[in-house]
Amino acid sequence: MTGQERQTRHERLRLFVQGLSAALTNGYAAGFLKGTIFTGKSKIVCVPVLNCYSCPGALGACPIGSFQAVAGSNRHSVSFYVLGLLMLFALAFGRLFCGFLCPFGLVQELLHRLPVPKLRVPAGADRVLRWGKYAALLLLVALLPALLPNRFGVAPPYFCKWVCPAGTLGGALPLLLKNRSLRACLGLLFRWKLGVLLAVLAAAAAISRPFCKYLCPLGAFYGLFNPLSLYRLHLDRGKCVGCGQCQRSCPMGVPLLEHINSRECIRCGRCQSVCPRHAITSSLSRPRGTRGRHESHPDSCTQV
Repeated sequence: MTGQERQTRHERLRLFVQGLSAALTNGYAAGFLKGTIFTGKSKIVCVPVLNCYSCPGALGACPIGSFQAVAGSNRHSVSFYVLGLLMLFALAFGRLFCGFLCPFGLVQELLHRLPVPKLRVPAGADRVLRWGKYAALLLLVALLPALLPNRFGVAPPYFCKWVCPAGTLGGALPLLLKNRSLRACLGLLFRWKLGVLLAVLAAAAAISRPFCKYLCPLGAFYGLFNPLSLYRLHLDRGKCVGCGQCQRSCPMGVPLLEHINSRECIRCGRCQSVCPRHAITSSLSRPRGTRGRHESHPDSCTQV
């Protein structure tokens, strides 16, 4: 099998898994038909990806929305259930969920396939912008809901309310299409959120996964655990010939030869599928005796 055939086969498999994930996490078809939100018992379970609670088809809860809801309540400041579940996901797989399961990641990838001119963000601006997702995680998800409640002692979910384009696309728009009463209540906030969504979608056509790179707080959280997670990538430098195909194929611009388990890696597997020497592998554990020979030490390399 040629490298191109391997890559095509891998991308088709990943597209199937992404589509299946979107269908399973948003499988309440009646919600889309009626314009209602599913309220069954499964809604108390957090899925591992962004999946707006208000999406008519959502069968589970979004972990970012759930964390904010608890942090902004007048009864609790932190949900150990949500935080513990996120840490479990992260320690096991890192950002693998971003590359294989996230519905909004799938939307961005499909838009990037459009035949429009592609843009390359200058390296300096790219480095600065990538801190945006960590700012969103710290400020909008963690601090503001806990520190800025209203007069009733309850704070809004700031990220969901003011930023999240996944919620606008999956939740707000389908509900508005089916509910005239909601359309009559539209105001400045919705126009702002719609503008954020359109900006992200337009950027996705020209830039690979801009929301994942620059804004997603869930990706930021998972990325912190990438160097520690059980699932990890390994680079066999004895096989690597330095052709650069892995680097050119990476949608996140990860410096693969320097730090293959970077915080930015979404574990999509493209680098593995294009490597002509099969120098990149993945596993659920670090092979013994490979540090320094098969993968770079995190402390000796520069991360994205």
